[in-house]
Amino acid sequence: MISGFYWHQRPSCVTGTTEEAEDFPEAIPALVRHLLLQRGHRGGLETQRFLFPRLADLTDPYAIGGIQQAVDRIFQAVDSGEDVCIYGDYDVDGVTSVAVLRAILGAYGLHPHYFIPIRSQEGYGLSKQGLERCLHELDCTPSLIITVDCGTSSVVEVDYLHELGIDVIILDHHEGGDGPLPAASAVVNPKVEAYSPYTYLCSAGVVFKLAHALLKARHLDDFDLKEYVDMVAVATVADIVPLVGENRLLVRRGLQQLMHSAHMGLRALTELAGLSGMPTAAQVGFRIGPRLNAAGRMDSPLDALDLLLENDIDKARFLSHVLDDHNKRRQEEEEAIRTEAIAMLQHFDLEKNHVIVLGARSWHPGVVGIVASQLMRRYYKPTFVIAIDSAGVGKGSGRTIPGVSLVQAISACSDCLISGGGHDMAAGLVIEEKMIDVFRQRFNEYVEQTTTPQQRKPVLLIDAEVSFVELTLELLDSYELLEPFGNSNPLPVFMSRGVFPTEPPKRVGNNHLKLFMRQGFIERDAIFFNGANFDFPDPPWDIAFTIDRNIYRGRASLSISIQDIRSAIPIDQDGFMLGGI
Repeated sequence: MISGFYWHQRPSCVTGTTEEAEDFPEAIPALVRHLLLQRGHRGGLETQRFLFPRLADLTDPYAIGGIQQAVDRIFQAVDSGEDVCIYGDYDVDGVTSVAVLRAILGAYGLHPHYFIPIRSQEGYGLSKQGLERCLHELDCTPSLIITVDCGTSSVVEVDYLHELGIDVIILDHHEGGDGPLPAASAVVNPKVEAYSPYTYLCSAGVVFKLAHALLKARHLDDFDLKEYVDMVAVATVADIVPLVGENRLLVRRGLQQLMHSAHMGLRALTELAGLSGMPTAAQVGFRIGPRLNAAGRMDSPLDALDLLLENDIDKARFLSHVLDDHNKRRQEEEEAIRTEAIAMLQHFDLEKNHVIVLGARSWHPGVVGIVASQLMRRYYKPTFVIAIDSAGVGKGSGRTIPGVSLVQAISACSDCLISGGGHDMAAGLVIEEKMIDVFRQRFNEYVEQTTTPQQRKPVLLIDAEVSFVELTLELLDSYELLEPFGNSNPLPVFMSRGVFPTEPPKRVGNNHLKLFMRQGFIERDAIFFNGANFDFPDPPWDIAFTIDRNIYRGRASLSISIQDIRSAIPIDQDGFMLGGI
């Protein structure tokens, strides 16, 4: 387990921002103004758009490189009645991208085929094996393949398609390699465009911008792109891309319409997930995303896409239960791998090892990313978990801590690997089984050389100190304007000092606790998720927590979720103090 958190209070505002520069609406309370300043919002029109985002504020889609070429090639296919195929990835971003693109192309009279590779057989992205099966299963040879959520680095595969007389449009958001881009009719990927302000978009966001561009060029009276914002929101949250700029706008609007979605699949999935009212980004990330992802992880990616495309609510409910079954099997695989991985770590010196790299032949490749994320959070170390096949080739997934880029680490250790790539915080690799120990050593050396001991310590960032008396429903009304929380707009963490328990904790479920506390004359309850084995210090306590709105039997209340508890002692002069978990 993590030995302890350093509690560090964030500065009250970003550099160059002063309290005197505020120009916020009068109704915004001081605590919310404080949080806005911390996030770099100084008031005025920019802050107004942050607090009250509107679809009318969407920018011109043609500002994204490659979109004009993509629009021209798509309308050429429309006008000529060409056979078109959409080739997508198997995760949430991939299947939602296919669903949105299929809808807009269908509105223009095309009836595109679609294909999603099987993870364990054809691997990630635009692979030769995937393309061969795709073309074999089609009843025609398409003249245009549009890739979504893949293709940016697929130079060889695009050349292969050209040899077959097939044009390619690439819609993606992944990092490009050091070499040239594929020779496609259009590459729409802000990540490979110099100085693009749209690098935060996921692939569904890129598809949404392309659809907007198509509609600007040829308006359709009977197609409402706004109906697909909820799909884009689910993809944006599930792909953990930054919730800034237009992402924030699309997610806010998409969450608002999710419970009344025009898409029966999403409606059935929200029912199954037990969501009511306007869901939060966290609820979508924990309840909707995993069920959609589970299909691809368990090698049935079309089940997720079929759900998103289904128009009949009864069939959609049936398919949602199919996804739920996939998710339960995924959870069982995940539990088995996590248990085995933790046992393996008993043979490693976690004080000397700055990374975790584990592999086994019995592990399911579709689940290793989830376990990597869990181990990274549990031990606060960059982590790769690798599933090894019968031929001795491992496919691994990695998650990391702030300050350690997995893309750069993979590049630095590339001579140990068959291949690898992804994002800074989440990446994948392919490696020979015999090279895993070598990679672990090299990865450990890379982290030791590129980070300081302080960077490798888990830090709990505190946004503000509050008293129990300040925690009211009126505060939540303004606080919720900061949502959705996620990547680049983190959920605020608060602290309260001098808190006493009023009665012993009550166990809830297998691993959670309900706490009963008092600060002065004010009493509050709180939930401590996974706190059953927590070693509580003697009171009084300092508590670190997040807040949310809880609705029970129609009544609203402010809920407190404990993140950490320490003995009630002041933060030192540098703003750091070791917590006690």
